[in-house]
Amino acid sequence: MKHATLSAMLEANRSADRAVTYVEGESTERVVSYAELYDRALGILHHLQRLGATRGDKLILFIGDNEQFIDAYWAAILGGIIPVPVALGISDEHRHKLLRIARKLGRPYLYTDRKTLDRLAAFASAAGVDAAFAVLRERAFLVDQLDDLSRAGKRYQASPSDTAFIQFSSGSTSDPKGIVLTHANVLANARQATEVAGFNDRDITLTWMPLTHDMGLIGMHVIMLANRISVCLMPTELFIRRPLLWLTLATRKRATILSSPNFGYRHYLKVLGERTPEGLDLRSVRLIFNGAEPISVELCQEFLDRLAPYGLDSKAMYPVYGLAEASLAVSFPRVGAGCESVTLDRHHLGVGETAVPVASDNRNALSLMSVGQPISDCEVRLVDESDVAVQAQQVGNLQIRGPNVTAGYFEAPAINAAAFASGGWLRTGDLGVIIDGKLHITGRAKELIILNGQNYYPHDIESIAERAPGLELGKVVAAGCRKPGGRAEELVIFVLHRSGIEEFLPTALAVARLVNEQAGLEVAEVVPVKRIPKTTSGKIQRHHLQSAYEDGEFDVELAELATLRAAASAVAAGSGSSVEQQLKDICDVALEGKRIDVNDNLFEIGASSLKLIEIHEQIDRVYPGQIDLTEIFDFPTIAELARHLEAKLAAARVS
Repeated sequence: MKHATLSAMLEANRSADRAVTYVEGESTERVVSYAELYDRALGILHHLQRLGATRGDKLILFIGDNEQFIDAYWAAILGGIIPVPVALGISDEHRHKLLRIARKLGRPYLYTDRKTLDRLAAFASAAGVDAAFAVLRERAFLVDQLDDLSRAGKRYQASPSDTAFIQFSSGSTSDPKGIVLTHANVLANARQATEVAGFNDRDITLTWMPLTHDMGLIGMHVIMLANRISVCLMPTELFIRRPLLWLTLATRKRATILSSPNFGYRHYLKVLGERTPEGLDLRSVRLIFNGAEPISVELCQEFLDRLAPYGLDSKAMYPVYGLAEASLAVSFPRVGAGCESVTLDRHHLGVGETAVPVASDNRNALSLMSVGQPISDCEVRLVDESDVAVQAQQVGNLQIRGPNVTAGYFEAPAINAAAFASGGWLRTGDLGVIIDGKLHITGRAKELIILNGQNYYPHDIESIAERAPGLELGKVVAAGCRKPGGRAEELVIFVLHRSGIEEFLPTALAVARLVNEQAGLEVAEVVPVKRIPKTTSGKIQRHHLQSAYEDGEFDVELAELATLRAAASAVAAGSGSSVEQQLKDICDVALEGKRIDVNDNLFEIGASSLKLIEIHEQIDRVYPGQIDLTEIFDFPTIAELARHLEAKLAAARVS
């Protein structure tokens, strides 16, 4: 891998007899050779340059289709235009984020489709942000207008130090941070990862990871193209809707490399249940990357055990650590090492504390997965609060530096000053401990909440929850919690409340509904607390509330709240029509374990973005083309949605 830039790499590799396969369903796919990918990118570049885009301009990629995204990404790279991937999402907060990013970038171009642009226009009008949208709209390029790719754009000869692309953080209400990555950063990481994982042109990858995520775009696409690997891309929504298809396709494609964050393995196993998958043969799989969120030791083992009868190697699971600021990879285990873990006392994991091993049945036991050793040329150190290295087996703040590490965030001098320690060390915000030479991530000093592989800032979620009646700044605390034995981090919101539980119920419902509606996140619990612990300087001490919740200190109040919630839901079952019952059956399956009434607001009972996609897809199977995903926001109860759907069906019959 001797190329100095991504554009040179793509051009040099176009002669490889390899392809990108866009999977759209069980028997629907489109195969695009490396050569065709290059030619298509140049064809799109011609249109972008006709629009006025030139070297150094920013191009926001706001498109859901994988093929359209990849085409535009490489078109921008070849022209020296800087692609800025932004996830579509389904809530207003995602649209607010897009406009914040656009303002941050100045006057970017926007690559999207007509339907998405029209939705943005409607949102901007309703939200009173027409002026911000107008600036973006006048520089929008609609992929629907592409009808001729025969003319090639003018390729720019990039240098290694040029910005390749900018990836923005997942913050929803705050000013998002743009991680600037150069061609040299990304290709250095490609070389580092390849050296350890042994990628080669005989590998075949299959991924459903979103291309707006660094693991999806860099890990499972760019690095694979750099190694002349055949790449298969499966839409994220298809995996959410039909997770079992993932390994069916892996069998069919003879995939050697797969990837998923923690929640993907959990989702697959949940849908698989007790059934016996047919026709699976996973003997070709040599690596299954596991990263992007805290890794559950127990879940990894369950997944490996469940799939062992179908040829999955017990050593195939490949737990890794990385972050977008490192162009992706920081530490990899040795290939063939399998899952290695330690069990430590969860109450002795503060910075500077020595990790205390305990038995797995200890009530304070916390199992941590090893994520291997730092990749070559990427230095890792653990330090105390004064940036002094901690001793062996002590917990420390994790810092990194190397050719793969970003030089800073986009036009953010104050953030950059705080992000880097002397000597060029980047403060990751994560905490870790090295035991037997292997890195283990213990927590996050910067208090990010990781849900379904995405990062969320607590104060962003708190600012949404504070919109509930009677709440205000300082009365709400959002935290990621995992109870002993839990397999994933859950979103828990603590609310200052000094009256009885009955009076708290409306507040709990309002908070859960707001966070679901505005951020698309599932709230596991809304917890009433008598006080919000703070430092002498007034900073909220989230870890105290997290520990109290995980130790069961609020279990009595939560049980009483659950009883009240169930009683409040015991209302009349609405119209009782066949459409309503059908919708209720769909929601009951998607939201297994939750007691749902037809008059319940889906956001109040914890219908996350992923669940809404699943519910919508099932409705669309029964009533094709009748309900748009966004209409679930407008009609958030089963009864309301049923009446809306019945009206549509009646109108269709009349016409």
